[in-house]
Amino acid sequence: MTRTARGLLEEATRKLAPDPHANRLLPLIARGAARPATLAALALQQRDVMASDRRAFEYLSERSREEPASAAFFTALADGESVAQDRLRAFAAVCRADETADTYEPPADCQGYPAYVAWLALNGEPADVALALSANFAAWGGYCASIAQALRHHYGYDDAACGFFDFFAVPSPDLEAKAEEAVQEGLDAGRLDEDRAHRYGRLLQGYETQFWHALWELDARADRLP
Repeated sequence: MTRTARGLLEEATRKLAPDPHANRLLPLIARGAARPATLAALALQQRDVMASDRRAFEYLSERSREEPASAAFFTALADGESVAQDRLRAFAAVCRADETADTYEPPADCQGYPAYVAWLALNGEPADVALALSANFAAWGGYCASIAQALRHHYGYDDAACGFFDFFAVPSPDLEAKAEEAVQEGLDAGRLDEDRAHRYGRLLQGYETQFWHALWELDARADRLP
């Protein structure tokens, strides 16, 4: 059977879906039990991730200049990170993240995801990276939808403060179309390696799990303080 980009994207999203219980912080936020300091740490971490990922996507776009569909996909991702950075400011302000920014020490496990995205920007085949990222974004979008709902219901955050999470919670048909075109471009040119792309995706998902677990540990550690 002829493989299509749409089929590859659907298969990768299904195969690389995380364990529903892997994100231990999400249930705390969902029931309003996460500490304000943990939400502030989340804001500070996302600030670092967004800045790093935006530069990585810009570099991937530049690397893909001979592959127009891939270049368009990564440019769209970089533009999206810029929008997300703007929206993150309202969330950071409400949870008072800036008050601790100068003294905050990020957990090493929170830095694995952006570091690996930067590695992919340097070393990954663009079509493989597009496939891996698209599968990872599906899980991230679900997390953001749950967090946005919880912030409104349990924490009283307004639409502006939830805007960062709302931005990622709703799938973008335009971005999905660009991802499909990028994957199809790599498939047609014989550059796409499904096994390699799935390996990239598994590692992305693993690093994301470490990110959430590190923030969950911060919250749990506060419970044990006298």
